[in-house]
Amino acid sequence: MTSTFHVRGGRRLDGEITVRGAKNLVSKAMVAALLGEGPSTLRSVPDIRDVQIVSELLSIHGVKIERDVDAGVIRMDPSAVERAHVADIDAHAGSSRIPILFCGPLLHRLGEAIIPDLGGCRIGDRPINYHLDVLRSFGAVVDKREFGIYITAPSGLRGAKIHLEYPSVGATEQVLLTAVRAKGITELSNAAVEPEIEDLIAVLQKMGAIISLQTDRTITIEGVPHLSGYEHVAIPDRIEAASWACAALVTQGSVFIRDAQQKPMSTFLNTFRKIGGGMEITDDGIRFFHPGTELRSIAVETDVHPGFMTDWQQPLVVALTQAGGISIVHETVYENRLGFTDALNEMGAQIQVYRECLGGSSCRFGRRNFNHSAVVSGPTTLRAADITVPDLRGGFSYLIAALGAEGVSTIRGIDLIDRGYELFREKLTALGAEYWEGDA
Repeated sequence: MTSTFHVRGGRRLDGEITVRGAKNLVSKAMVAALLGEGPSTLRSVPDIRDVQIVSELLSIHGVKIERDVDAGVIRMDPSAVERAHVADIDAHAGSSRIPILFCGPLLHRLGEAIIPDLGGCRIGDRPINYHLDVLRSFGAVVDKREFGIYITAPSGLRGAKIHLEYPSVGATEQVLLTAVRAKGITELSNAAVEPEIEDLIAVLQKMGAIISLQTDRTITIEGVPHLSGYEHVAIPDRIEAASWACAALVTQGSVFIRDAQQKPMSTFLNTFRKIGGGMEITDDGIRFFHPGTELRSIAVETDVHPGFMTDWQQPLVVALTQAGGISIVHETVYENRLGFTDALNEMGAQIQVYRECLGGSSCRFGRRNFNHSAVVSGPTTLRAADITVPDLRGGFSYLIAALGAEGVSTIRGIDLIDRGYELFREKLTALGAEYWEGDA
């Protein structure tokens, strides 16, 4: 597959697409299958690179995988879980950070886990120390080796009282996947409560876990000795839906997103409406469209759920280049997530970034050397450019900008988008976009 992508902008996106299960849930639910003593079946599984990576990692650990890509169904049988070689883990993981979440389940099943060097999108500081500290809290022993990190649980894993300094999604997932079979009770305070976390809790509860979620971000898990398999339909991907919604605005189009759900997207929908975007919400999905009038500037601040999701920020910034006036964006989740704006400025956008906390209260990045606030002036005419994908969400945001720009843009490293956007080429075709791949 080539990684060079050409887009002729200026065409209105119009039509219907479907979103399947959320990338941020599906991969974690697949890992959860390791904890069961019987097979698990997950439905609405998207055909994305991350699903392939987790499938391969499960397979090298002895999990039997049966996958119907067209139907979006994957069946996982963990009855013969076995140790995997670190070289195989490293080879199959690539740049994914998923192996860190295998640790808790593997410690329960095998008594050991191996973590190679981890990658991931370069959008901010995402150290694995949080994960390692969580595992140590349960009684795990962490040893650094030449090949990576070797983790054991000589006395088994036991419940713990854990407080997160920041409500990290990854750390919350680590606690859930480790605590459900640990001896005793685990209390996690200041936990992440994103819809994907709630859906992972639903998966684990189907397996036999006892998990209580309190209104003050406290999660209590009573460990059980055994878990069964599960059958589950994954929550739809609210990030993908929002990305296509922003593409509809930038191209002055109309996109019906089948299976998009209102509740997990509520904060985005409010923001979309504030800038003047049109929408029609039905039981089957949501239609997003440009109303034909000038979009309005706004001030928005990213935050953990139920705040405005950081993964919505980058496509929204592209849409704000088409809004009249001055918009302010304050990124409080990842400190380096505004670096993608340099390429947008080369395309004709007028975006300035600042170290100060703009548009809201001060955050943990304030008074530090992180450009985490942006001022977007619009509307501006976007022009075609030769750009390189920096990360998953930034990459799709560049695609949105190219769709709305005058002329033919070249996007390099487009394959990174396959990590989280199912069949995006086919969806572009369905919506009437003009694109081609290759050197010409």
